[in-house]
Amino acid sequence: MADKANQNDASEQEQPDVAQPDENEQMSDDQQTIAELQEQLDAALAKAEENWDKAVRATAEQENIRRRAERDLENAHKFALEKFLQELIPIKDSLEMGLQAAQAPDANVAKLREGTQLILKMLTDTLEKYGVEVVDPMGHPFDPEHHQAMTLLESPDHAPNTVLAVMQKGYKLNERLVRPAMVAVSKAPANEEQSSEESQ
Repeated sequence: MADKANQNDASEQEQPDVAQPDENEQMSDDQQTIAELQEQLDAALAKAEENWDKAVRATAEQENIRRRAERDLENAHKFALEKFLQELIPIKDSLEMGLQAAQAPDANVAKLREGTQLILKMLTDTLEKYGVEVVDPMGHPFDPEHHQAMTLLESPDHAPNTVLAVMQKGYKLNERLVRPAMVAVSKAPANEEQSSEESQ
């Protein structure tokens, strides 16, 4: 028995020493990893805050742009006719002066006519300046897109559907019809219509 115990002691003494991990070294590695992760987290948080600030500023800028656009549009609607009005006011002034001159006991008809023609030219020039075009189709073929036929008149001297008279001129604004011209349109005389029907 004593020999067996001695053998066990000997075998225990012969076993090589197993290296135990250095706890300090392990803790140092963990701390370094934690420090690196903390650094990365801090950088990510800083970047997130920077991006958040940018997003807030961009949203505020978009809101400012939207408000400015709304204000500009509102002003455009309110004052769209301002320049046109500035051109019309002198014409109104001239009409008022002409009316005042016409009421004088010694009013000169020739001068009144001349003044009225000048005022009409001023008005026509102003309308043309702002894209208004007169539709005056006298002698032209009837166009239902721009003319409104008020009556038909027999005329042996004109081809059918020719504008014989303009009762009221029409107007277009930038090529868009605002008011059609009211016209009288020619038609073939009754005897010609009858002859045409008989020949068929």
